Amino acid sequence: MTSIAFLGCGFATRIHTKRLRGMEGVSLFYASRSRARAEEYARKAKGAGAFGSYEEAIADPRVDTVVVATPPTTHLELTLAALAAGKHVVVEKPPFLHAADFDTVRAARDAAGRRVMVAENYFYKPMAEALRGVIQRGDVGEPRLLTINALKEQAVADWRGDMSLAGGGALFEGGIHWINFMANLGLPVLRATGYRPGGRPGEPDRTTLAVFEYQGGAVGTLAYSWEIGSPLKGLRLSALYGTEGAATFETNGIFLAVRGRRRRVALPGPGDIPGYAAMWRDFVPALRENREPRFGFDAARRDMELLEAVYASMDR
Repeated sequence: MTSIAFLGCGFATRIHTKRLRGMEGVSLFYASRSRARAEEYARKAKGAGAFGSYEEAIADPRVDTVVVATPPTTHLELTLAALAAGKHVVVEKPPFLHAADFDTVRAARDAAGRRVMVAENYFYKPMAEALRGVIQRGDVGEPRLLTINALKEQAVADWRGDMSLAGGGALFEGGIHWINFMANLGLPVLRATGYRPGGRPGEPDRTTLAVFEYQGGAVGTLAYSWEIGSPLKGLRLSALYGTEGAATFETNGIFLAVRGRRRRVALPGPGDIPGYAAMWRDFVPALRENREPRFGFDAARRDMELLEAVYASMDR
């Protein structure tokens, strides 16, 4: 039995609950700073129990894993507390405020003999898996350009709009998922730089253009925004261009069209476009066996290093 306690009862917890509720041998607990809120959440989710504080959940012997689903500025403290109590930890993205925080967590993880996993569902997106295959097989020849259109209008009415809780702007809070996507397609990143269209240093970014230089000579661009919408009501097109063709795909992952050494049109993983189910199918066995999942700790640290590199270049 894997007993998981969610710290925080917000959007991320709701998403993960949907994927975990049907898994065999998984029991779910919920913790909030409001016991009434946690109890209501547990009742609706048919959970195993509720806690009126994060500390209570971390200390409970029935719980072997905690999911840190609170604002990013609280992640490090809660992760270290859970490890000190002998729990495995799954921490939401962005996991910590700085890449150097991973070193602190690594030491605590190793001392506790437990695992720390970063809930990066974009690594597990069926579209990411499909593009890895396109690149590995050479379907479009040698990759030259990767262009990701991740522009959207997103109103920020909760803690995501509060720098003291979110820890950063749009690219930090949401765009880090796309940095993971760009960095984990099988093309090793040599360096990353960024531009802040219309913004000023010191202000939370709303729109970013990040450029990735890959080993082998390919270049990738990521256009990410919370203030520029799509003319097709959320549908956006991205592409991978190679020396012998191109792979065009709907950015979220609805469809993929390949024209090159082989031609095909596919609908990768229509039942799990965001990759949450695939992530938990990897995480739960890894937690039970106390081993690294496919998306490991070091890869998550590398994502944060790339994010910091983009921000550093924007500030310059």
